Amino acid sequence: KILLSQVIRAGKLSVENRNALLAEMTDEVAELVLRSNYLQTQTISMMERLKGPRLGAKQHFVSVLEVAGILDRDLEKLPSDDELTRRRGNDEGMYRPELAVLLSYSKIMLYGQILESDVPEDPWLSRDLVRYFPIPLQEKYSSYMGEHRLKREIIATQITNSLVNRMGASFVLRMHEDTNASAAQVARAFTIAREIFRARDFWTRIEKLDNKVASDLQVDAMLAMWNLLRQATRWVLNQDNFKLDIQAVIDRLGPGLEVLEKKILRTLNVDEKVKVEEYAEPLITGGMPKTLALRAASLHLFYPALDVVEAAASRKTDVLSVASVFFGLGDELGLKWLRGSVETLPVEGQWHAHARAKMRDELYSQHRKLTGRVLEICGDEKDPVKAWMAANSSEIKSILGMIKDMQNLVTMDYATVSVAVRSLNRLLTASKGK
Repeated sequence: KILLSQVIRAGKLSVENRNALLAEMTDEVAELVLRSNYLQTQTISMMERLKGPRLGAKQHFVSVLEVAGILDRDLEKLPSDDELTRRRGNDEGMYRPELAVLLSYSKIMLYGQILESDVPEDPWLSRDLVRYFPIPLQEKYSSYMGEHRLKREIIATQITNSLVNRMGASFVLRMHEDTNASAAQVARAFTIAREIFRARDFWTRIEKLDNKVASDLQVDAMLAMWNLLRQATRWVLNQDNFKLDIQAVIDRLGPGLEVLEKKILRTLNVDEKVKVEEYAEPLITGGMPKTLALRAASLHLFYPALDVVEAAASRKTDVLSVASVFFGLGDELGLKWLRGSVETLPVEGQWHAHARAKMRDELYSQHRKLTGRVLEICGDEKDPVKAWMAANSSEIKSILGMIKDMQNLVTMDYATVSVAVRSLNRLLTASKGK
């Protein structure tokens, strides 16, 4: 109504026609409201699935809100820390009404942070202003939307809903604590991750399967994308050379990622193919189209591609040439196994979660730097990885011996994995060419 009042004042619409237009849009407005309810219910289902060890993130979020004076745990009937610890030990989670409370407080807090930032003025994110309105208004009166007196509030609301509905209540806090990024920076980084991995198309395809496949299978697929976007957002925030210009970063990474995704899927080894097929099989059996099921099952493979594409962009070289070196090093040095060891480290609390995340970051950083080093000193060779390994055989033999010893251990702990990750720095500094 505020928008149409502007149009009326401009002499482009009569009151009678405005009333007719409002009546005409009734069904679409109702659908938009129901869509909001749908997404929030979907988010609660995803958060409900992240129980047991993952409950620690929600417990920490409750504590942060409580300490900040934002949340009264007793008033909202939320469980005590002792109760949440008991549930975590029993592989239980929070109940749906409790999750709904966290979701609402998360949106209240994030909305205020976004509104106080420059995000509503961001050229890319301000597009959400147009998406907020029914289609007839988008088609006829988008030129008036920039002057809407609630422009900033609408954009802040849209961005808040997009972030929290897709990533859950504690996501922004976790990104802030891991990277020291502001809410505005997290919003921009998440948007980049969402766009370069074409998440909106993926979500739409999953949601079209409502009442055709079991909702649990839809949640499984959604969580696969959630995990990729969580890691990709963190990766974007950790790039010192990015100014979080959304369009610029999408243009820098998007084309290379599209090429590399296809390459990765064509060159899976036997173990990777088996893992993808095992993940996809229940989805396909449950009625999900095979192509969509395989995409959901293979999303975990695409996170390392970010380092490859960025290395290619910074060196202004072919992405597939960089990929050959990056993945070749991963195979030869046992880095795939080491990544898997990091991911399986036990997380028993907030600090374990931070420690594992930092270790993951360090491993990928060392892998990326090694790739650059190999390209720098052996890039002209027919097989850069083979040439580099021949020139550094003594140091590499020592590293591989250590990795082999670790692979024979029954379990891996933080200290052991840390030794392996940091040994790569020694290999980096000692590297030489032929």
